[in-house]
Amino acid sequence: MGRFMKTLTSPIHFHTAMLEGAPIAVFMGLEIIGSGKIIEITDYIVKIGDDFYVRDACTFKYAG
Repeated sequence: MGRFMKTLTSPIHFHTAMLEGAPIAVFMGLEIIGSGKIIEITDYIVKIGDDFYVRDACTFKYAG
């Protein structure tokens, strides 16, 4: 079983996804609001492409 749609829940998940260049889908509630590869991570935001997402306000899932 792969990681498709598995939620990134810990800092190591985010850093592993960034290092691997894994495609990530970003959700706010049930709505997808973005997708792409993680460019930057802080304790508060995740940058995917040119967009910034607040970690506590969004759910991040493996998209591929």
